[in-house]
Amino acid sequence: MLYPYGFSYFDPTIFILIPAVLLTLYAQSKVNSSFAKYLRVPARKGYSGAQVARMILDQNGLQDIPVEMATGHLSDHYDPTKRVLRLSGNVYQGRSIASVSVAAHEAGHAIQHSRGYVPLSVRNIVFPVAKFGSSAAWGFIIIGLLIPAFGVLMDIGILLFAAAVVFQIITLPVEFNASRRALALLESNGFIYTDEARGAKSVLNAAALTYVAAMASGISQLIRLILIRNRRR
Repeated sequence: MLYPYGFSYFDPTIFILIPAVLLTLYAQSKVNSSFAKYLRVPARKGYSGAQVARMILDQNGLQDIPVEMATGHLSDHYDPTKRVLRLSGNVYQGRSIASVSVAAHEAGHAIQHSRGYVPLSVRNIVFPVAKFGSSAAWGFIIIGLLIPAFGVLMDIGILLFAAAVVFQIITLPVEFNASRRALALLESNGFIYTDEARGAKSVLNAAALTYVAAMASGISQLIRLILIRNRRR
């Protein structure tokens, strides 16, 4: 039920989101602080992020995948549709532990793609539906909430939102696997010294935490929407 609060209404299901919101804030703070910290720590072998990515790709038979510099902060990604690896300026040009760690992680995604890593393949299939769901879901949900006669639209919105949550869940093993590959590649190829692995792991773990937080936020919101729908019925 909705409880009056001044001229608006208070929805108690909002409390479901609080743990996920706190985790998201912590994860964002952690990734920013960890990246900033190790961006200032030079990797003693002296390789740049672009060089590390290029060498990892070449060693795995992926000479046809270009490494490009992207705009924006922490905008690093591998695009499986265009088969191109893009690194932000600090990573592409940087020679820090953070730079080579992020570059190796993104190269890990390219290796996943080339070897048909199943979770990545599933994520790529789900992505179009999840993208549409994340953008269209709230329109259906709001109309269903405001106009009881169109309550079925809320069900459709929840299903679309659920597709986006499924995408977030599938993303976790993909990201964790890419990070494990990155650490192994950095050490086995001599891109970092053994005592620098701790810093690389810190950067990659902090980044992974943001995906955990996104999944927790999505699941919490989905549960909340289902409770609101059931209560209205």
